Amino acid sequence: MYRFLLTPRWWGINVFVLLAIPFCVFMGSWQLSRFEGRVQDHRAASEQAASGRDEAARPLATMLPVDKGTSGRRVTASGRYGEQLLVPGRELDGKRGFYVLTLLRTDSGKALPVVRGWLPGTADAGRAPAAPAGEVTVTGALQASETPGDNGVSAQGGLPAGQTAAISSASLVNLVPYRLYDAWVTLDEADAGMKAVPASAPDGTGLDLKAFQNLGYTGEWFVFAGFVVFMWFRLLRREVEFQRDAALGLVPENPEQTPVPSG
Repeated sequence: MYRFLLTPRWWGINVFVLLAIPFCVFMGSWQLSRFEGRVQDHRAASEQAASGRDEAARPLATMLPVDKGTSGRRVTASGRYGEQLLVPGRELDGKRGFYVLTLLRTDSGKALPVVRGWLPGTADAGRAPAAPAGEVTVTGALQASETPGDNGVSAQGGLPAGQTAAISSASLVNLVPYRLYDAWVTLDEADAGMKAVPASAPDGTGLDLKAFQNLGYTGEWFVFAGFVVFMWFRLLRREVEFQRDAALGLVPENPEQTPVPSG
């Protein structure tokens, strides 16, 4: 009854099934490993951010470039404050407000973007406290340049003069007359009545939409594998039923030979 499995048609079906199932399982396992890797990165980044608040601050130059190992670590830098910008549309403690971003001109000739604090409400330069004058030394958490559209960073354009949507050298290069570090710092203690902005985890380490997309793709690939098995058994059962009916004379063994009724 199962001799039909040796026909060329069923050889093709069987080879497809034998290749499709391991491929789907492999892809599902790979997507699951991507999700687990993001979970581990998120846990490591959270632990690093928590431990970073207690460790001694290190000179800025020794912690560059920013990567997953240095993001969130405490650094120190000295210089004089220059241009000041506002970063609108930023939330803190469930409230919407804006960052006060001031460029620290260092002795290296480059400027370091420093988030001096957060204020609630609509971005208004008149409400932003002036930066301290003279030589200052800042201490805070090192952060990588933001990417518009990721981790809640706005990609909005056409902002008023003196505002920027993202804190990154690419966004700031056309707004300030300085060479810039490809990094920024959020102060441990905010200036003049503002709230300090906590450090955020580096890109690719959070449990964001992309992480849960990996988990969703995992389920899809395993469903595909199950669907392939289901369809194979369904075709097999239909073929067995056809062979049984043909043996009982209920249907012709070769449907192509079925006589056509004359008019």
